[in-house]
Amino acid sequence: MTWVINASPLIVLGKINQLPLLDVLSDKVIVPQSVMNEIMMGMQQDSSVPAIMNWASRRTMPDIDIPSSILGWDLGQGETQVLSYAYSKQLGAILDDGAARAAAKSYRIPIVGSLGIILRARQNNHIPAARSLIEQLLAQGSYLSDELIEQALHKVGE
Repeated sequence: MTWVINASPLIVLGKINQLPLLDVLSDKVIVPQSVMNEIMMGMQQDSSVPAIMNWASRRTMPDIDIPSSILGWDLGQGETQVLSYAYSKQLGAILDDGAARAAAKSYRIPIVGSLGIILRARQNNHIPAARSLIEQLLAQGSYLSDELIEQALHKVGE
């Protein structure tokens, strides 16, 4: 499947050096220009930015017209573009933001988040274990409840 990725999963996966997982788990990853703009604006002083920008720049696509129904969700420009691409082109979306995920569900857009990427990688034997990467997600500021983490680890046999 082709996925369109938003800024926060791109950033957090980049910070834990796991962007290559996106390539092995998908046919293609699209980064809307608005997502690139958000990363450039919000992370100017972060040492992980060059690697993230290098990876993302090879997958960046111009922003597209936004369906009026998506505008009504009042999301950020990056989330809006991710949803617009996914909805208009029948693609999946990689989103961590709760409001954006709710919008995607309402349009029946397939979604996965940073945690889901790690779980899929573990299920497909692209990584030896999920626990340490989940701990790294938490260390980078991802919010995951203890219950969700335990359910996720149980799902992959850890």
